[in-house]
Amino acid sequence: MLDIKFVRENPDIVKENIKKKFQDEKLPLVDEVLALDEERRQTIVRADELRANRNRISKEIGNLMAQGKKEEGMALKEQVTAQASELEELSKKQDELTEKVTEIMMRIPNIIDPSVPIGKDDTENVEVERFGEPKVPEYEIPYHADIIASFGGLDKEAAGKTSGEGFYYLLGDIARLHEAMIAYARDFMIDAGFTYALPPFMIHSDVVKGVMSFAEMEAMMYKIEGEDLFLIGTSEHSMIGRFKGEMIDRGELPITLTSYSPCFRKEGGSHGLEERGLYRVHQFEKQEMIVICEPEESMDWYNKMWKLTVDYFRSLDIPVRQLECCSGDLADLKVKSCDVEAWSPRQQKYFEVGSCSNLSDAQARRLGIRAKGEGGSYYLHTLNNTVVASPRGLIALLENNYQPDGTVLIPKALQPYMGGKNILTPKKEI
Repeated sequence: MLDIKFVRENPDIVKENIKKKFQDEKLPLVDEVLALDEERRQTIVRADELRANRNRISKEIGNLMAQGKKEEGMALKEQVTAQASELEELSKKQDELTEKVTEIMMRIPNIIDPSVPIGKDDTENVEVERFGEPKVPEYEIPYHADIIASFGGLDKEAAGKTSGEGFYYLLGDIARLHEAMIAYARDFMIDAGFTYALPPFMIHSDVVKGVMSFAEMEAMMYKIEGEDLFLIGTSEHSMIGRFKGEMIDRGELPITLTSYSPCFRKEGGSHGLEERGLYRVHQFEKQEMIVICEPEESMDWYNKMWKLTVDYFRSLDIPVRQLECCSGDLADLKVKSCDVEAWSPRQQKYFEVGSCSNLSDAQARRLGIRAKGEGGSYYLHTLNNTVVASPRGLIALLENNYQPDGTVLIPKALQPYMGGKNILTPKKEI
């Protein structure tokens, strides 16, 4: 969420930013919020005048009463009573206007970084760099669900009976490999200096509104019926929410955390072969990284964070690339974002396995996360990035380590988490 003062002083910049995000339908919001803000400010001025007048009259009443001028004092009391009624109405009006201003401000997108490429949607995202050589073997790589099934590792039919479409059971060595990737990601991030955390998997609506846009909330979040609780779509939500309303000691900055959680998402509109497997599901597990830092340090942290994801996948010998998200593909709170995509030798293309985002002070402003400097308090910057999300990470691992005889090689980094195993042997042919 932007600072209303910034919008007041730079309406043209805010409108131009909306155009760059191809959200022209939001352009009227700028003039609307400025008009409401002006009315709110005038209401505050009038209320302050009445309070000052009330204090002045109260002193006069005291003096008159002390002089025995009771009638004159009582007459002034009637003025105070009349003004008290007006002040009460102004107070209600101010609250209503503040609420309207806040609601609109939460719909106006954050100012994107100048380096963000301009484009309408994810088809115009820009490849920045590749890491590792993408290879296409001479033999055929089966569909990932078939690879998993050959190890007796997948039961979507039973999950359909217990939970419905978009859920799954992972079994045996495949389930173990899935968890090995998460456990290794945890230790990988701890070695990188991040503090490990296990967050709540449900959060209140005020935290949801603090960490994401309304559109994202409607599209992603599952609500617990009858309770003010939502299942998290990523641990970033509850991890950032942990600092709601806090004045953080500057000596504690930067705060660098890595968190594990299951994640729950509606994933509406899924279709196609990849979505029928484990690529797009309602429940998955993820190791995340979160940073809260000084504003001037956030872009440096952004670059450190996505590179850690690259390093994680390269340590498993999985080729990846960094893809810069264009303006139209950025969620409203983000100033800059990129995806890390893994190579799929079966599809002969890259697919998303992680996303890194700098939200500047948008979440901090909504949640009241501040620090105190020499010039007073200020909002901190928040960032988040996926280390690994599985089953997507698992799909990349299986495809890039699949052998002609149907076995799957286990990367050296994961072998300690697999009881020393270095290869998985299928139970049946595909």
